[in-house]
Amino acid sequence: MRVILMTGKGGVGKTSVAAATGLRCAELGYKTLVLSTDPAHSLADSFDLELGHDPVKVKPNLWGAELDALMELEGNWGAVKRYITQVLQARGLDGVQAEELAILPGMDEIFGLVRMKRHYDEGDFDVLIIDSAPTGTALRLLSLPEVGGWYMRRFYKPLQSISVALRPLVEPIFRPIAGFSLPNKEVMDAPYEFYEQIEALEKVLTDNTKTTVRLVMNPEKMVIKESLRAHAYLSLYNVSTDLVVANRIIPETVNDPFFERWKESQKIHKQEIYDNFHPLPIKEVPLYSEEMCGLEALERLKETLYKDEDPAQVYYKENTLKVVQDGSNYSLELYLPGIPKQQIQLNKTGDELNIRIGNHRRNLVLPQALAALNPSGAKMEDDYLKIKFANVVNV
Repeated sequence: MRVILMTGKGGVGKTSVAAATGLRCAELGYKTLVLSTDPAHSLADSFDLELGHDPVKVKPNLWGAELDALMELEGNWGAVKRYITQVLQARGLDGVQAEELAILPGMDEIFGLVRMKRHYDEGDFDVLIIDSAPTGTALRLLSLPEVGGWYMRRFYKPLQSISVALRPLVEPIFRPIAGFSLPNKEVMDAPYEFYEQIEALEKVLTDNTKTTVRLVMNPEKMVIKESLRAHAYLSLYNVSTDLVVANRIIPETVNDPFFERWKESQKIHKQEIYDNFHPLPIKEVPLYSEEMCGLEALERLKETLYKDEDPAQVYYKENTLKVVQDGSNYSLELYLPGIPKQQIQLNKTGDELNIRIGNHRRNLVLPQALAALNPSGAKMEDDYLKIKFANVVNV
């Protein structure tokens, strides 16, 4: 299955681009699903059709769906939902409030990943296009396999064993005081089972022959800055970007004086997009005179974007992570475009290298050749963070 993730700052038009990409893939004969994982769904509005949690046929070879976190929770994590609801009701909330609050912060991202994994395993579609949440939320989604694995290995698994062992002893005392039971084995097992699914999906997300991200942006300063950071953070998680879509560019045919300053500004920022995202291919989409809503409008957008091209192709194979050997010395090269070296923090513990940029962190399990060596220096060169490892065994 080919997986394409559309992301970008909120309001840049990524939903329209995702929908138009789905139309072209379906036209070429691919069984295509466009899935919205954004809590504020707009995919149904883009297609101008009623969509739900389960795939709805839009036209031949094309289906659309909008993730419903509550339904996903009930269908796949029912025991946990019932337990959280029980706890909240014991604290005085009524049934409806308790059920709504049972979707804890971050669950939308988790269920987005699980839904992707399920479609990938079932293999009912040739192309899966994810209309993701705005950039920040999408990056949290992509970082879950990495960060979740770190917490699961160090904290959750030991806690799970202790909880199961102590429950029969503590439960008779705990329940009368708290008003609810301690979590049983089914509840404690569910998060780890989810983690195992997400961990398996990581192999798909980091395979640049199957999964790529497409950044949608407008030629505006703040949008470009956020997109540049997103590109670097995606590389940090070893997820490849293969295409940039510069959307809503005011056409040269627009001569109204009101738009002159906008056009001059866009000309400068459009050049910044080409300069900053090189060598990624860039597609330009004009600002249309009408809203991109409904199949007729999306057909025009599809023609502008792809013409006779196959959007399921990988437009650019970005190598985000590589190990280079020079005699007995090694270096780890991580593609982090536009990130100054002083913003990067490195720390090695055992066979893991912790890389932190701002509030994004990756715990990279090192290849065996590097695990026993110590980092001896790092530098930024040609947008790659090059970390040298000395041939000195840890003691």
